[in-house]
Amino acid sequence: MRMLDAAAVRAATPWPELIAAIAAAVAEDAATAPERHVHPVGLPDGGTGSLLLMPAWVDGEVIGVKTVTYVPSNAGTDVPTVNAVYVLFDGRTGEPHAVLDGDELTARRTAAISALAADHLARVDAQHLLVVGTGVLSPNMARAHAAVRPLDGIEVWGRRPEAAASVAETLRAEGLPAEASADLDASVRRADIVSCVTGATEPLVRGELLSEGTHLDLVGSFTPGMRESDDAAAARATIFVDTRAGALMAGDLAQPLADGVITEDSITADLQALAAGDHPGRTSPDEVTLFKSAGFAAADLAAARLALH
Repeated sequence: MRMLDAAAVRAATPWPELIAAIAAAVAEDAATAPERHVHPVGLPDGGTGSLLLMPAWVDGEVIGVKTVTYVPSNAGTDVPTVNAVYVLFDGRTGEPHAVLDGDELTARRTAAISALAADHLARVDAQHLLVVGTGVLSPNMARAHAAVRPLDGIEVWGRRPEAAASVAETLRAEGLPAEASADLDASVRRADIVSCVTGATEPLVRGELLSEGTHLDLVGSFTPGMRESDDAAAARATIFVDTRAGALMAGDLAQPLADGVITEDSITADLQALAAGDHPGRTSPDEVTLFKSAGFAAADLAAARLALH
Protein backbone atom coordinates (compact mmCIF):
# COMPACT_ATOMS: atom_id res chain seq x y z
CA MET A 1 0.00 0.00 0.00
CA ARG A 2 1.36 3.42 -0.97
CA MET A 3 1.69 6.28 1.51
CA LEU A 4 1.76 9.85 0.22
CA ASP A 5 2.67 12.57 2.67
CA ALA A 6 1.89 16.26 2.16
CA ALA A 7 4.98 16.93 0.08
CA ALA A 8 4.24 13.97 -2.21
CA VAL A 9 0.61 15.05 -2.68
CA ARG A 10 1.70 18.61 -3.44
CA ALA A 11 4.31 17.53 -5.98
CA ALA A 12 1.87 15.20 -7.75
CA THR A 13 -0.96 17.74 -8.11
CA PRO A 14 0.31 20.86 -9.93
CA TRP A 15 -2.39 23.51 -10.20
CA PRO A 16 -3.13 23.37 -13.95
CA GLU A 17 -3.32 19.57 -13.96
CA LEU A 18 -5.38 19.47 -10.77
CA ILE A 19 -7.89 22.06 -11.99
CA ALA A 20 -8.21 20.19 -15.29
CA ALA A 21 -8.68 16.82 -13.52
CA ILE A 22 -11.45 18.19 -11.32
CA ALA A 23 -13.13 19.92 -14.26
CA ALA A 24 -13.12 16.67 -16.24
CA ALA A 25 -14.41 14.62 -13.32
CA VAL A 26 -17.21 17.09 -12.60
CA ALA A 27 -18.22 17.41 -16.25
CA GLU A 28 -18.28 13.64 -16.76
CA ASP A 29 -20.25 13.10 -13.52
CA ALA A 30 -19.12 9.46 -13.39
CA ALA A 31 -18.48 9.18 -9.65
CA THR A 32 -21.08 8.25 -7.07
CA ALA A 33 -20.74 10.63 -4.11
CA PRO A 34 -23.28 10.35 -1.27
CA GLU A 35 -23.81 13.41 0.89
CA ARG A 36 -21.17 13.87 3.54
CA HIS A 37 -21.80 12.68 7.07
CA VAL A 38 -21.24 15.49 9.59
CA HIS A 39 -21.27 14.45 13.25
CA PRO A 40 -20.89 16.76 16.26
CA VAL A 41 -18.05 15.81 18.58
CA GLY A 42 -17.63 17.10 22.13
CA LEU A 43 -14.32 18.78 22.93
CA PRO A 44 -12.38 19.00 26.23
CA ASP A 45 -13.07 22.75 26.56
CA GLY A 46 -16.82 22.16 26.46
CA GLY A 47 -17.12 23.25 22.85
CA THR A 48 -18.17 21.20 19.85
CA GLY A 49 -16.15 20.02 16.91
CA SER A 50 -17.12 18.02 13.84
CA LEU A 51 -16.29 14.65 12.30
CA LEU A 52 -16.89 14.54 8.54
CA LEU A 53 -16.93 11.43 6.34
CA MET A 54 -16.83 11.97 2.57
CA PRO A 55 -16.98 8.85 0.35
CA ALA A 56 -16.94 8.62 -3.45
CA TRP A 57 -16.39 5.85 -5.96
CA VAL A 58 -16.48 4.85 -9.61
CA ASP A 59 -18.03 1.41 -9.97
CA GLY A 60 -15.47 -1.27 -10.78
CA GLU A 61 -12.56 1.19 -10.71
CA VAL A 62 -11.85 2.96 -7.44
CA ILE A 63 -13.30 3.74 -4.01
CA GLY A 64 -12.17 6.63 -1.84
CA VAL A 65 -13.13 8.12 1.49
CA LYS A 66 -11.90 11.18 3.36
CA THR A 67 -12.15 11.40 7.12
CA VAL A 68 -11.95 14.92 8.51
CA THR A 69 -11.95 16.45 11.98
CA TYR A 70 -12.79 20.10 12.64
CA VAL A 71 -11.68 21.41 16.03
CA PRO A 72 -12.31 25.18 16.26
CA SER A 73 -10.53 25.44 19.61
CA ASN A 74 -7.25 24.73 17.80
CA ALA A 75 -7.38 28.22 16.29
CA GLY A 76 -4.37 30.28 17.35
CA THR A 77 -2.34 27.20 18.26
CA ASP A 78 0.23 25.17 16.34
CA VAL A 79 -2.42 22.51 15.61
CA PRO A 80 -4.65 23.11 12.55
CA THR A 81 -8.39 23.40 13.06
CA VAL A 82 -8.93 20.88 10.23
CA ASN A 83 -7.13 17.52 10.00
CA ALA A 84 -7.79 14.78 7.46
CA VAL A 85 -6.65 11.53 5.87
CA TYR A 86 -7.73 10.08 2.53
CA VAL A 87 -7.90 6.33 1.87
CA LEU A 88 -8.11 4.91 -1.65
CA PHE A 89 -9.30 1.35 -2.32
CA ASP A 90 -9.18 -0.83 -5.41
CA GLY A 91 -12.66 -0.68 -6.93
CA ARG A 92 -12.50 -4.29 -8.14
CA THR A 93 -11.21 -6.10 -5.06
CA GLY A 94 -11.85 -3.61 -2.26
CA GLU A 95 -8.21 -3.81 -1.13
CA PRO A 96 -6.63 -0.68 0.39
CA HIS A 97 -4.49 0.90 -2.31
CA ALA A 98 -3.11 4.12 -0.81
CA VAL A 99 -3.29 6.52 2.13
CA LEU A 100 -2.80 10.19 1.33
CA ASP A 101 -2.32 13.26 3.47
CA GLY A 102 -5.89 14.52 3.59
CA ASP A 103 -5.04 18.03 4.73
CA GLU A 104 -2.87 18.74 1.69
CA LEU A 105 -5.33 17.01 -0.62
CA THR A 106 -8.21 19.06 0.80
CA ALA A 107 -6.34 22.36 0.66
CA ARG A 108 -5.34 21.83 -2.95
CA ARG A 109 -8.63 20.49 -4.29
CA THR A 110 -10.57 23.23 -2.47
CA ALA A 111 -8.44 25.98 -3.98
CA ALA A 112 -8.61 24.29 -7.39
CA ILE A 113 -12.43 24.22 -7.22
CA SER A 114 -12.50 27.95 -6.49
CA ALA A 115 -10.10 28.69 -9.36
CA LEU A 116 -12.19 26.55 -11.70
CA ALA A 117 -15.37 28.35 -10.70
CA ALA A 118 -13.71 31.77 -11.04
CA ASP A 119 -12.65 30.84 -14.56
CA HIS A 120 -16.37 30.76 -15.39
CA LEU A 121 -17.68 33.43 -13.02
CA ALA A 122 -15.07 36.16 -12.56
CA ARG A 123 -14.67 38.92 -15.14
CA VAL A 124 -12.16 38.12 -17.86
CA ASP A 125 -10.14 41.17 -16.80
CA ALA A 126 -10.30 40.45 -13.05
CA GLN A 127 -6.79 40.96 -11.68
CA HIS A 128 -7.10 42.01 -8.03
CA LEU A 129 -7.67 39.22 -5.49
CA LEU A 130 -8.57 39.55 -1.82
CA VAL A 131 -8.13 36.46 0.35
CA VAL A 132 -10.01 36.66 3.64
CA GLY A 133 -8.45 34.26 6.13
CA THR A 134 -4.93 33.17 7.03
CA GLY A 135 -5.13 29.40 7.54
CA VAL A 136 -3.63 26.69 5.36
CA LEU A 137 -6.15 27.42 2.60
CA SER A 138 -5.19 31.07 2.34
CA PRO A 139 -1.93 30.86 0.34
CA ASN A 140 -3.31 28.00 -1.73
CA MET A 141 -6.24 30.16 -2.83
CA ALA A 142 -3.84 32.80 -4.11
CA ARG A 143 -1.70 30.20 -5.88
CA ALA A 144 -4.65 28.50 -7.55
CA HIS A 145 -6.26 31.74 -8.77
CA ALA A 146 -2.87 32.89 -10.06
CA ALA A 147 -2.65 29.68 -12.08
CA VAL A 148 -5.74 30.56 -14.14
CA ARG A 149 -5.32 34.35 -14.52
CA PRO A 150 -2.63 37.01 -14.24
CA LEU A 151 -2.99 38.87 -10.93
CA ASP A 152 -1.59 42.36 -10.48
CA GLY A 153 -2.45 42.49 -6.79
CA ILE A 154 -3.24 40.09 -3.95
CA GLU A 155 -4.40 41.27 -0.54
CA VAL A 156 -4.59 39.01 2.51
CA TRP A 157 -6.75 39.94 5.51
CA GLY A 158 -6.99 38.15 8.82
CA ARG A 159 -8.12 38.85 12.36
CA ARG A 160 -4.48 38.64 13.40
CA PRO A 161 -2.46 41.14 11.34
CA GLU A 162 0.76 39.21 11.93
CA ALA A 163 -0.78 36.11 10.36
CA ALA A 164 -1.88 38.07 7.28
CA ALA A 165 1.61 39.54 7.00
CA SER A 166 3.12 36.06 7.20
CA VAL A 167 0.90 34.68 4.41
CA ALA A 168 1.67 37.71 2.22
CA GLU A 169 5.39 37.29 2.83
CA THR A 170 5.20 33.62 1.84
CA LEU A 171 3.42 34.50 -1.40
CA ARG A 172 5.87 37.32 -2.22
CA ALA A 173 8.74 34.86 -1.80
CA GLU A 174 7.09 32.81 -4.57
CA GLY A 175 6.91 35.83 -6.86
CA LEU A 176 3.26 36.75 -6.29
CA PRO A 177 2.28 40.43 -5.71
CA ALA A 178 0.88 39.99 -2.20
CA GLU A 179 0.38 42.46 0.64
CA ALA A 180 -1.37 42.27 4.00
CA SER A 181 -4.62 44.21 4.34
CA ALA A 182 -5.28 46.33 7.41
CA ASP A 183 -8.82 47.34 6.41
CA LEU A 184 -11.18 44.57 5.30
CA ASP A 185 -13.98 46.84 4.09
CA ALA A 186 -11.62 48.93 1.95
CA SER A 187 -10.08 45.79 0.47
CA VAL A 188 -13.52 44.37 -0.36
CA ARG A 189 -14.40 47.58 -2.22
CA ARG A 190 -11.35 47.41 -4.51
CA ALA A 191 -11.21 43.65 -5.12
CA ASP A 192 -12.25 41.96 -8.37
CA ILE A 193 -12.34 38.56 -6.64
CA VAL A 194 -13.00 38.07 -2.91
CA SER A 195 -12.16 34.59 -1.65
CA CYS A 196 -13.18 33.77 1.94
CA VAL A 197 -11.53 30.86 3.74
CA THR A 198 -12.41 31.31 7.42
CA GLY A 199 -14.28 29.54 10.18
CA ALA A 200 -16.41 32.64 10.83
CA THR A 201 -19.81 32.36 12.49
CA GLU A 202 -20.69 36.03 11.85
CA PRO A 203 -20.53 37.71 8.42
CA LEU A 204 -17.21 39.31 7.51
CA VAL A 205 -17.96 40.51 3.97
CA ARG A 206 -20.78 43.03 3.54
CA GLY A 207 -22.60 42.76 0.24
CA GLU A 208 -23.16 46.50 -0.03
CA LEU A 209 -19.40 46.99 -0.34
CA LEU A 210 -18.94 44.68 -3.34
CA SER A 211 -18.22 46.66 -6.49
CA GLU A 212 -20.13 45.91 -9.68
CA GLY A 213 -18.58 42.96 -11.45
CA THR A 214 -17.04 41.43 -8.32
CA HIS A 215 -16.87 37.67 -7.90
CA LEU A 216 -17.39 36.47 -4.30
CA ASP A 217 -15.98 33.05 -3.45
CA LEU A 218 -17.23 31.60 -0.13
CA VAL A 219 -15.38 28.52 1.06
CA GLY A 220 -15.05 28.38 4.82
CA SER A 221 -18.55 27.59 6.08
CA PHE A 222 -19.96 24.06 5.94
CA THR A 223 -22.51 24.05 8.79
CA PRO A 224 -25.67 26.17 9.24
CA GLY A 225 -24.01 28.12 12.07
CA MET A 226 -20.98 29.20 10.03
CA ARG A 227 -21.13 32.28 7.84
CA GLU A 228 -18.72 34.57 5.95
CA SER A 229 -21.05 36.97 4.10
CA ASP A 230 -24.26 38.80 4.93
CA ASP A 231 -27.80 38.79 3.52
CA ALA A 232 -27.02 41.70 1.20
CA ALA A 233 -24.38 39.64 -0.60
CA ALA A 234 -26.79 36.77 -1.16
CA ALA A 235 -29.60 39.11 -2.22
CA ARG A 236 -27.67 41.06 -4.86
CA ALA A 237 -25.55 38.27 -6.37
CA THR A 238 -26.14 35.64 -9.01
CA ILE A 239 -25.59 32.51 -6.94
CA PHE A 240 -23.69 29.40 -8.03
CA VAL A 241 -22.70 26.39 -5.91
CA ASP A 242 -20.36 23.42 -6.05
CA THR A 243 -23.24 21.06 -5.15
CA ARG A 244 -26.71 22.18 -4.17
CA ALA A 245 -27.13 19.82 -1.22
CA GLY A 246 -23.78 20.65 0.33
CA ALA A 247 -23.99 24.40 -0.23
CA LEU A 248 -27.49 24.65 1.22
CA MET A 249 -26.18 23.16 4.48
CA ALA A 250 -23.79 26.10 4.92
CA GLY A 251 -24.84 29.26 6.73
CA ASP A 252 -24.02 31.62 3.86
CA LEU A 253 -27.03 30.22 2.03
CA ALA A 254 -28.91 28.34 4.76
CA GLN A 255 -29.48 31.45 6.89
CA PRO A 256 -30.76 33.83 4.17
CA LEU A 257 -32.84 30.93 2.85
CA ALA A 258 -34.42 30.40 6.27
CA ASP A 259 -35.09 34.13 6.58
CA GLY A 260 -36.74 34.37 3.17
CA VAL A 261 -34.03 36.59 1.68
CA ILE A 262 -33.43 34.01 -1.08
CA THR A 263 -35.14 30.82 -2.22
CA GLU A 264 -33.72 27.57 -3.57
CA ASP A 265 -34.61 28.94 -7.02
CA SER A 266 -32.05 31.69 -6.39
CA ILE A 267 -29.31 29.15 -7.11
CA THR A 268 -28.58 29.62 -10.79
CA ALA A 269 -26.41 26.57 -11.48
CA ASP A 270 -23.90 24.19 -9.95
CA LEU A 271 -20.30 23.49 -10.87
CA GLN A 272 -21.23 20.49 -12.97
CA ALA A 273 -23.35 22.69 -15.24
CA LEU A 274 -20.50 25.18 -15.55
CA ALA A 275 -17.82 22.56 -16.24
CA ALA A 276 -19.99 20.72 -18.77
CA GLY A 277 -20.88 23.95 -20.58
CA ASP A 278 -24.56 23.66 -19.76
CA HIS A 279 -24.54 27.15 -18.23
CA PRO A 280 -22.46 30.07 -19.52
CA GLY A 281 -21.58 31.39 -16.05
CA ARG A 282 -21.16 35.17 -15.90
CA THR A 283 -23.44 36.91 -18.38
CA SER A 284 -22.57 40.59 -17.75
CA PRO A 285 -19.44 42.57 -16.82
CA ASP A 286 -21.41 44.35 -14.08
CA GLU A 287 -22.93 41.20 -12.57
CA VAL A 288 -21.97 40.31 -9.00
CA THR A 289 -21.44 36.56 -8.83
CA LEU A 290 -21.31 34.39 -5.72
CA PHE A 291 -19.89 30.88 -5.60
CA LYS A 292 -20.60 28.88 -2.47
CA SER A 293 -18.28 25.93 -2.10
CA ALA A 294 -18.78 23.45 0.72
CA GLY A 295 -16.52 20.77 -0.74
CA PHE A 296 -17.57 17.55 -2.41
CA ALA A 297 -16.19 14.05 -2.42
CA ALA A 298 -15.92 13.62 -6.20
CA ALA A 299 -13.27 16.36 -6.26
CA ASP A 300 -11.29 14.58 -3.53
CA LEU A 301 -11.42 11.40 -5.58
CA ALA A 302 -10.24 13.17 -8.73
CA ALA A 303 -7.36 14.78 -6.84
CA ALA A 304 -6.34 11.48 -5.21
CA ARG A 305 -6.36 9.65 -8.54
CA LEU A 306 -4.22 12.37 -10.10
CA ALA A 307 -1.77 12.15 -7.19
CA LEU A 308 -1.29 8.44 -7.76
CA HIS A 309 -0.63 8.65 -11.50
